[in-house]
Amino acid sequence: MAQRPVVLDGGLATQLESKGHDLSSALWSARLLRDDPEAIVEAHRTFFAAGAEVATTASYQATYEGFARAGLTGDETTRLLRRSVALAQQAREQQEAATADSRDRFVAGSVGPYGAMLAGGEEYSGDYRVPVKTLRAFHRPRLEVLLDAGADVLALETIPQLAEVEALLEEVDRLGAAAWLSVSVDGARLRSGEPLEEVWAMAHDVPALVAVGVNCSTPDDAGAAVAPARTGSGKAVVVYPNSGERWDAEERCWVGRGGLDPEAVTQWLDDGARLVGGCCRVGPAAIEQIAVTVHALA
Repeated sequence: MAQRPVVLDGGLATQLESKGHDLSSALWSARLLRDDPEAIVEAHRTFFAAGAEVATTASYQATYEGFARAGLTGDETTRLLRRSVALAQQAREQQEAATADSRDRFVAGSVGPYGAMLAGGEEYSGDYRVPVKTLRAFHRPRLEVLLDAGADVLALETIPQLAEVEALLEEVDRLGAAAWLSVSVDGARLRSGEPLEEVWAMAHDVPALVAVGVNCSTPDDAGAAVAPARTGSGKAVVVYPNSGERWDAEERCWVGRGGLDPEAVTQWLDDGARLVGGCCRVGPAAIEQIAVTVHALA
């Protein structure tokens, strides 16, 4: 990816919901890979038009186990995973044709945590005790399919616990795949309560890892992790927080107030962030603001 700061997209599900799509099922936005793929292309295009340089695929919740529960076969799941990359590529091609500019744009293959497949809020707690070997086997086929489909980089997102960090780093190291690792935090610790310092140390010696950082957390918590991540890992830092609102897993809704401060983005960049954007509840308007800030400092 580019050496200068890169603008990521925002919350894909947030954008889809804003257009009236029902994402209340356990498959979340991955349902539209099967039911309305053009809606996903449109969402990617909207973020590109706002200034994003990365389209993150609609595969966060797309797993073989999750789709099997919805009645899909393994072959159908593979096809939908490949489609997630193709849709992002299609949006990139359409945006490039429409603007006729030479800006680099990338497709990031989204890989959500094991807890997301459970669909009970475990991704926000890290409260699942699964052996590293099992986690590696769970993630491996999805990683391989997304890479084979042509994703430029793998986005290992919202990882809430150290065992899963270990499993994913071992897999991308084995594959030699360009990837970023982004964990979910509560204060200065992982959602599981484990220390962030261990994440940065584990990431340090994985050559395939292009960046490490935080997503799907409050802007304050994500921003506070940027400088320690840079120092501890020796790598570029990725940061893309939520709007500041909090997910209520029981009611399945967002609560609280949100908003991203452009001055916070400036501080992220000063502290070493090189991939910046937003996650849940962050829409195109916020990404446009982030893009203005990034380009003003470039």
